[in-house]
This record gives sequence, structure tokens and C-alpha cells, in this order.
Amino acid sequence: MTLGYLALVLHAHLPFVRHPESDYVLEEEWLYEAITETYVPLLQVFEGLKRDGIDFKLTMSMTPPLVSMLSDPLLQDRYDDYLTTLEELATLEVERNAFNGHLRYLAEHYVEEFHNIRQTWESYDRNLIKAFRQFVDSNNLEIITCGATHGYLPLMKMYPEAVWAQLQVACEHYEEHFGRAPKGIWLPECAYYEGLERMLADAGLRYFLTDGHGLLYARPRPRFGTYAPIFTETGVAAFARDQESSQQVWSSEVGYPGAAEYREFYKDLGWEADYEYIKPYIMPNGQRKNVGIKYHKITGKGLGLSDKALYDPYWAREKAAEHAANFMVNREKQVSHLHGIMQRPPLVVSPYDAELFGHWWYEGPIFIDYLCRKSWYDQSTYAMTHLADYLRAHPNQQVCRPSQSSWGYKGFHEYWLNETNTWIYPHLHKAAERMIELAKREPADELEWKALNQAAREVLLAQSSDWAFIMRTGTMVPYAVRRTRSHLVRFHKLYDDILEGKIDSGWLEKVEAIDNIFPSLNYRVYRSL
Repeated sequence: MTLGYLALVLHAHLPFVRHPESDYVLEEEWLYEAITETYVPLLQVFEGLKRDGIDFKLTMSMTPPLVSMLSDPLLQDRYDDYLTTLEELATLEVERNAFNGHLRYLAEHYVEEFHNIRQTWESYDRNLIKAFRQFVDSNNLEIITCGATHGYLPLMKMYPEAVWAQLQVACEHYEEHFGRAPKGIWLPECAYYEGLERMLADAGLRYFLTDGHGLLYARPRPRFGTYAPIFTETGVAAFARDQESSQQVWSSEVGYPGAAEYREFYKDLGWEADYEYIKPYIMPNGQRKNVGIKYHKITGKGLGLSDKALYDPYWAREKAAEHAANFMVNREKQVSHLHGIMQRPPLVVSPYDAELFGHWWYEGPIFIDYLCRKSWYDQSTYAMTHLADYLRAHPNQQVCRPSQSSWGYKGFHEYWLNETNTWIYPHLHKAAERMIELAKREPADELEWKALNQAAREVLLAQSSDWAFIMRTGTMVPYAVRRTRSHLVRFHKLYDDILEGKIDSGWLEKVEAIDNIFPSLNYRVYRSL
């Protein structure tokens, strides 16, 4: 009999980046890199576990923008081209390093890896949603939703209609793609404010995730801290992040991804190869970029990029197995200790960005593979579970009111509201007000119907928390600013055109083709609650 539970939760999200109006936009490669380094490797892990009879359990959020992009034929075609280029470059690297044993070994590693990715990609007819859905059908994965465009909900709470639109559109989109209603939601940035649970209940959601202090400072204080969910007064459950297990992976000081044996993310062939040689594989304007082939390992702390030693996938895999064993042993000790105190099975919830596993931490999928296998074969202290299974098995929990919180810097809203991005919020609020106003209209004809729906799309896309996040991090800021402004400009033009009865059908058609997310969206979702 197990003493407790471990719930791994992976948050798979990318902002909606799709530019049919351009032949090449660097930011689209966020998706292609994530497919190559995270989503397909995770599917390969799941396939291997299932093949070997391991009844693994994970929870995974897949946000509507990500699901939309993975289902988009244009982006699927462009990913095909991206992968073909990678395969070509890796083959060329084998030839170029014919007389350098270690580099040739690494180049051959990438040739094999890209070949396997191609096989997996094509085996699902380029539809990764279908691929993930099969593991939902087998109850190994519980896939949950998120805000429609990852909007930061506490900074919209003065407009309940805007919050409702983020929730309702997400739930409808999930049902379209997965054939069932979502049971749970990863609140964007795990950001919660008091009262949000009422809308979650109205949307038919059964549970949500928040940060640890969202439960630790709940009223009354939960008897079991973060090691059991609570029920809000609406019946919606709240699960909280466990700090100890999160730190072992996330921490830049003690986290696993910083081990010397692992692949160095910041040293990439695109920046280091001879310019004329690499030119066909970088940006069309001749600017260098990451190409995804990396030959060096982290090596040690305090070393500059020029001091890195060559990577060895064998020893990196061994280190990932060692870290998976360490994580397992620590969870055994944690669960045993907590069981002794609580006198009931504790639940350790370990949520992470999915893209950490594979993209940022190249060996991350290997770590998950070993952890699932070791948890299945090498211990009996805890059982891995996903959150829906846990709630089914444990329907009685303490009732509390969670505390306002997020998983960002300082635990509240500062990362998304500060001197770098505060300028966007008056504009977002004005757009929300106007969209609520438009939602009261009855369209005069089909053209106005389309314009109203497109106006709603533009508001949703402008609200993405990714743009404020990028402005704060200081990377790709011009793109984030441009995206925020472009959606707002399009919205206000639509607003003016609708009120004046002068809708530009040709311009609207172009905007619909570019911002084509949520084709079934009904603008009336913004009507007053």
C-alpha cells in the first residue's frame, strides 16, 4: 500500500505566433524548436513507457494558442521545411567532421535524432494533438486547458466579461479539439484572485492550479498545507505547487539542469560555424541565429562559453538517470515524512513549464522517462497520479478561500505590471470596455458578424500575458510591443468601422487570414454576465 502520491504537471504553452503575410519570421521558430526538442521527445517517452507496460500518470496543460498552432496546416508545412533543413545541416556536419572523432559522433547523434523526430512527426500525420489525445484516451495523461490566450486574469478582474471570455473560449476550444470538456485549468501564470473560482465553476471546470502561497495563506489555513487540495466554496478544487520538488528542478543554484554533464544551451553552431558555411541555415537577411545543433556541455560553473568542453550524450543520459533516482528517493523521504505527520496520504504536486524539458534542459525528457520507470519498478512509497484521478479517489477535502497569488517574481503580479509594461494596461482596458459594448449589438449582416468576431479575437490576442512577460525580461521586446500594438490597432479600426457601418471587407479578410485563431468564436461571449 502506497503512503502518498506524486503528480507531475507540465504546462505546455507558446504565444500565438503565425505570420502567413511573411515568408520568414524568426519568432515562428519558437514553435518549431519546441516541437523538435520538447513535444515530440515527450511523445516518444510516452510511447516507450506504454510499450513497456508502464501505466504512467501525468497531468499536462496544452493552451489554446499552442493547440491552434499545432493544428494549423501552414505551420505544419513550415515545420516540415524547418526539420528538412535541420536534417540537411546535420548530414553536412557528419561530412565536415569526418576526421574529428568526437564531433562526428555528435553530428551522427543529431542525424539519428532528427530522423527519429521525422518518423514520429509523420506517423501521426503531422497532427501532434491526435498524438497526445491517444494518451488521454488511455488515461495516462490528463490534459487540461488554460486561458484562451494566456491572459493575466487578476489584471482583468475589473472587467468580469473579459475574464469570462478567456475561460469560456478556452473551454469551447478544448472541447473542439479533444472531444470532451476539460476538467481542470492551469490558470495563466498560476495567477489567482478571490472570486475567480465562481467563474471557473460556471465554466464547468473541476479544479485549478495555483502557487504554494495561494493555499498556505488561504482562509482558514489548510490543515495539510500544500500537500492536499482544498475545495473552494463553489466546489472547485485548488492544487498548489510543492516548493521542495520544484526547487530541485528549477533552481539555478541546486537544480538538476545545471549539471556539468548536460548540454550547454547557449553555445550553438549557428553562432560559431564559419559564416559562409552556415549562411544557408541562418536567417534570410544573413543574421546568425540558433540552429539547434549544439556540441558542448555545461562543463562547470564560472566558465565562459569559450571554455566549454565537448558534450557526450552517453554521460548526459547517465546523469539524467542519476538525477531521476535522486528525485525519486527525495520524494520517498518527503512522502514518508509527511504521511507520518498528516496520518493520511500526502499529494506532492510538481508543476513545470513543459518547454523546460528538452528545449532549455535537453536531457529533461530522459529524466522524465527514467523517473516514471524508476517510480514504477524501484519503489512502493508513492504512486504517480494525475490530478483528475486523485480527485476521483479523494472526493472529500477541506473547504477554504485561497489567497491572491501567482508563480511569478515575489509571488504576485509585479512581473506583469511594472515600469517596462505598465503602459499596455490602459489600452487593454479600453479595448475590453469597447468589446463589452460591441457584444450588445445584433449584426446587420454577415459582414458585421465577421467583424464583431474578429474584434473579439484581436482583444484576446492583445491580452496575452506573454507580451508583458517579454517586455519585462528584455528579450525580443520590439516583437512583443509590435504584437500588442498591432492587435489593438486592428481592434480599434474594427470598432470604428462597425459603429460607422463602413466595414472594409477586403481588409477584414486579410486580418481574418492572419489572426485566424478560434474560428468558432462567438463575440457574444463578452456580453455582461
